[in-house]
Amino acid sequence: MYLQDYLWFLGAIVLCMIFSIYASVKVNKTFAKYNTVGTLSGITGYDTALRLMYSNGITDITIGKIRGNLTDYYHPSKKIVNLSESTYASNSVAAVAVAAHEIGHVMQKKDGFFLYKLRSAIVPVVNFGSYLAMPLVLIGLIIDIVLSNTDPNIGFYIALAGVVLYGGSLVFALVTLPVELNASKRAKKMLIEENILTQEESKGAEKVLSAAALTYLASLLTSFVYFLRFFVYVLTIFGRRNRN
Repeated sequence: MYLQDYLWFLGAIVLCMIFSIYASVKVNKTFAKYNTVGTLSGITGYDTALRLMYSNGITDITIGKIRGNLTDYYHPSKKIVNLSESTYASNSVAAVAVAAHEIGHVMQKKDGFFLYKLRSAIVPVVNFGSYLAMPLVLIGLIIDIVLSNTDPNIGFYIALAGVVLYGGSLVFALVTLPVELNASKRAKKMLIEENILTQEESKGAEKVLSAAALTYLASLLTSFVYFLRFFVYVLTIFGRRNRN
């Protein structure tokens, strides 16, 4: 039974790896394609971010420049949107789309978007849980051995608490996907409302953002497989203990 569990996990994780590679290739290929297509207005990623913030009444967020390609991110506590070198000064359709996406996150913060607030709130729990998950399982197993005659369930419950904490990463990935999709939706809407891109350019921006969403879907699927594997592993070792 254990060999069968391992084989399905191995097969599932290989499929996730293939999908992750596909998603990565897709987003890089799509970005590269539309990174060669300049905007008719000549507006850059920096200009886009600045214009979208000001048009929405946001004046307390700064725009920074960081090294790398597609390393853009919004840091809410520091109130800064960091645009990568491939986005900051580029006037391509791809750069504008990425910059608008980051402002989408700024708008989520401003509007109090529930899932965005939830994701921010669970980050410390996820980080904390990732350190405690395995130790709790080991402690649960030891207690199960020592107290098997007096209280056979307490060790299992402690180990199960470790599984729940480990599941925090799955919850984070589950929340992240709709948060990113919503940020892209906001980005496309703002780009149209502000007439930053033409209709034809908007189609290219949408393709860039849709390709990027695949990476978050791949992350979610991978997290689900690892969580399921961890859960089955705990059930298996405690099942063996009970049979013994």
